[in-house]
Amino acid sequence: MNRPSTKSEQRAKLSQQVEDFLARGGSIQQLNMGETGLVDGNYNSRNIVIEKTTSATRTPVPDVVASIEARRRAGKRTSTPKPHSAQPRQRRKIIYDDFGEPLRTIWVDS
Repeated sequence: MNRPSTKSEQRAKLSQQVEDFLARGGSIQQLNMGETGLVDGNYNSRNIVIEKTTSATRTPVPDVVASIEARRRAGKRTSTPKPHSAQPRQRRKIIYDDFGEPLRTIWVDS
């Protein structure tokens, strides 16, 4: 089972990757406070602009809604629910010893 790496392990791995990068001849460019890595200080200018269109007017349809409601009412059953039996239900009860260990289970009427 693989366990997730801790933050200290992730930091060590990242610092090792930076050292390997620098050992291969890579360089890190230092930026002054407030400077950004954006080209000309702008974000991607080729973004998609979605224009808001006017919403279509809605036509009320009370006759359609009324027919749907009539079908829904016709489909419902009008039978009465069956009463529950008067027989007592049995449930399982666990018997414990003096130390809290389970000894056996019995069935009792509730």
